[in-house]
Amino acid sequence: MSLNILFFCPFKFNLQSKNLDKLGGIETLNYNLAIKLANITNFNIFLATYTKKKIIKKKVTNLSIDKLYGEKYTFDVVISSNSSKIFNKYPNSKKIYWMHNTLAIEKGLRKKILISLIFNKIIAVFVSRFLQFNTSRLYFFNKQHIIPNFLSNEFTKINKNYKRQKIFIWSVKRDKGLKNVFDIWIKKIYPSNNDAKLFIFGVNPKLFKKDINFYKKNNIYLFGLVQKKILKKFYNKSLAMICLGYDETFCLNALEANACGLPIITFGYSALRDFTFNNKNGYVVNNYDELANKIDDLCNSKINKDIINYSYDYSKKFDLDKVVNKWINLLKN
Repeated sequence: MSLNILFFCPFKFNLQSKNLDKLGGIETLNYNLAIKLANITNFNIFLATYTKKKIIKKKVTNLSIDKLYGEKYTFDVVISSNSSKIFNKYPNSKKIYWMHNTLAIEKGLRKKILISLIFNKIIAVFVSRFLQFNTSRLYFFNKQHIIPNFLSNEFTKINKNYKRQKIFIWSVKRDKGLKNVFDIWIKKIYPSNNDAKLFIFGVNPKLFKKDINFYKKNNIYLFGLVQKKILKKFYNKSLAMICLGYDETFCLNALEANACGLPIITFGYSALRDFTFNNKNGYVVNNYDELANKIDDLCNSKINKDIINYSYDYSKKFDLDKVVNKWINLLKN
């Protein structure tokens, strides 16, 4: 079956961008799924982004969103990430709304996308049960499916490493709870474990510009946004990732960490409640005091190979080679 499929991804990048290794989660998922489908099916795959010109690479046609509205294309399926207005342009297409984030009714009204969602007979694809449960039923989606996120190519072939250093990672871009983590690190962790280090990725260091030198003295280092190969390097030699779980609808960072054998320390909020299994691929704690105790315990215990192995093996459930079949079935049926 030959289908013309459009991935509508309203972000600024293209197939030739030099910073593809720095793309955010939604862009990375669209990019990898589009290329995968183009190379294992006979679908004609189009990827619409904010780019200046049309680019054809790896069997994918990259279209300019700005020019898309003025040109005549026909698509059998339109897959849009967190943006519904594109559905109005293609009334005869199968419409799939790929939901990565929560969408409250008031937000839908504010962004003027509620009408597009309600009157277009949309199929909603949620990345987690948590996201589906926390999305209002008033959107009246025609059908609903849960298809999880998946590992990008950078995190699919990683050698296990049991020689871990006393490094702890924070790599979610949101900084909610981060100051609390700094506080327990400075007061409870560093005084008794002055060889332990806390590395912060993704969060803009300028937010902490006034205190950055003070943090360095306590072995807290802020790196900002980095390439995935750098994240992989540190995931593969650290003791744990701190991902509290605030506002996570899936947490791709946690999955990528597990793929490197890195367990998660979390409060188990939001989607991480379903993702993290205590003492298997992570540790569930109830408050910041317990978080501090767990970090201290990891600093002074032998490397737990079982945790590393389980984390690594669990992540394999989310290989694109496995998840892509769910997408193919949805697109064909």
